[in-house]
Amino acid sequence: QVHLVESGGGSVQSGGSLRLSCTASGSTYRPVCMGWFRQAPGKEREGVAIFASDGRLTVADFMKGRVTIATDNAKNTVYLQMNTLKPEDTAMYYCAAGNTFRWNTCQQYWGQGTQVTVSS
Repeated sequence: QVHLVESGGGSVQSGGSLRLSCTASGSTYRPVCMGWFRQAPGKEREGVAIFASDGRLTVADFMKGRVTIATDNAKNTVYLQMNTLKPEDTAMYYCAAGNTFRWNTCQQYWGQGTQVTVSS
């Protein structure tokens, strides 16, 4: 069982930046894929970015050019740096992990979510 814990959410003004963290614990299992998803009120959950253990990265079109991912393997932590944030980025952001590097399968395990609010 993999336990994921997110942190780093908060409130920023439009154009600001936030860095979200996701730490995996509870098992020696290392997921092949870790990712970030978000869900705004009244909207379906959507993928933000997924990152494979071999370095592959896929970023959603709405985030391209505004997000980078970094990892700290010693801490089993993945970081999502989001820049030039917009009000439409306001959502609950969730960390996820899975066994394959695909949007729909990098979701075997979920964190509890961290709120990101961007004001205009």
